[in-house]
Amino acid sequence: MSTPKAKGGMGTPATVAAAKAKIEFTLHPYEADPDAESYGAAAAEALGISPDRIFKTLLAEVDGRLTVGVVPVSATLDLKALAAAAGGKKARMADPKDAERATGYVVGGISPLGQRRRLPTVVDESASGLATVYVSAGRRGLQIELVPADLVRLTGAAVAAIARG
Repeated sequence: MSTPKAKGGMGTPATVAAAKAKIEFTLHPYEADPDAESYGAAAAEALGISPDRIFKTLLAEVDGRLTVGVVPVSATLDLKALAAAAGGKKARMADPKDAERATGYVVGGISPLGQRRRLPTVVDESASGLATVYVSAGRRGLQIELVPADLVRLTGAAVAAIARG
């Protein structure tokens, strides 16, 4: 992995945040399918990577407060576990428009990195057992590969078992 400058049309707030933090990362562009049912599964297939290594960024409201859950695309977000990990009682998925407005990204390209405002974030504990993970780099068709500890550090995330299945 390298610490590339975000250039060549691949600069997003996520890649800028990673470069600014001087962490090692690799960008993986691919042809995004605008009609994909699951953007994460489509990314895994396009890049030839296990869906257990690509993590999706989901926004939920925990006791009315937007919270980010980062889980493998092969799993679903356990809302009760997310609420508990975020110190709340009840969680529900956020409205996509609220997610886009809060993060500055479009659904299918929401990155946990470089969001418009820093939101409470929880990364599924399964990431810790991997050498590297992939998350959206801030747009459909671009993934960023990085070490899980750097993902946690850059997002200020808690690590907990929030994935199901």
